[in-house]
Amino acid sequence: MQLLEGKVIIVTGAGAGVGRGIALEAARQGARVVVNDLGVKIDGSEASAGPAQETVDMVRREGGTASANTDSVASWASAQKIVQQAMDLHGRIDGVVNNAGNLRDAIFHKMSEEEFDAVVAVHLKGSWNVARAAAPHMKAQGTGAFVHMTSTSGLIGNFGQANYAAAKAGLMGLSKSIAVDMQKFGVRSNLIAPFAFTRMVGSIPTDTPQQKERMKTLMTLEAGKIAPFTLALLSDQASHVSGQIFGVRNNEIFLFSQPRPLRSAHAGAGWTVQSCIERALPMFQAAFYPLDLSRDVFSWDPV
Repeated sequence: MQLLEGKVIIVTGAGAGVGRGIALEAARQGARVVVNDLGVKIDGSEASAGPAQETVDMVRREGGTASANTDSVASWASAQKIVQQAMDLHGRIDGVVNNAGNLRDAIFHKMSEEEFDAVVAVHLKGSWNVARAAAPHMKAQGTGAFVHMTSTSGLIGNFGQANYAAAKAGLMGLSKSIAVDMQKFGVRSNLIAPFAFTRMVGSIPTDTPQQKERMKTLMTLEAGKIAPFTLALLSDQASHVSGQIFGVRNNEIFLFSQPRPLRSAHAGAGWTVQSCIERALPMFQAAFYPLDLSRDVFSWDPV
């Protein structure tokens, strides 16, 4: 049974890795796929039409329907072209997977404005651009679904990725806002934090024995494992699922918590700076979160 039969799905960053796996499986499930990828290096340089076309060729060899697109998600006008291609070819748009990404890692006090802006432009603004371009068409149809790729760098924390973490954490607010604003039109939005070994992950430095050992673990994470749950969220059978944050790591699927109040402090006469220090902060301290990194929270080996 093909669970996406007749649907039109856009997958950004689908020229390799996680995005390619999602595009291939979407086609196997009966979807017509727009494969978007700039074909650039991790830092955004040297664009090429090759990766997107390679994915399209793979889909077609399996008997599926796909078309290549090399427009940039980081541009409003280009993102409109991505969605318009789906409309021109197929007359509708049922799902968007915002997977396109880049990396410009640097320790915070050395990160440049250009390094920050370049990453936010693709991950956060790019997801906004494509989702915003598709939203009016989904509203008119009365159906549609978004899946945005977040990261535990933003959900939990990581070294040297203030730009990436800020963009990925920003997607929490964006996805929830889409889910809230579009629910009356039958349009859904969810997040996935994918754990997978991709060329982006492969670029992480391995200068220390600890880093080398961690890389061995990361290399066991299969990019293709992200596709099934992603496409489940795009199916009609998941029409009741929206505004959620998930994680996928090989054969494990996680549901993440979302920010809610943990404790409260009350002062009938109001607070002063001194009383905040003497009473409020000590009341909260037991519930403070430590400065965990992703590897601290996900401390067990992938299953």
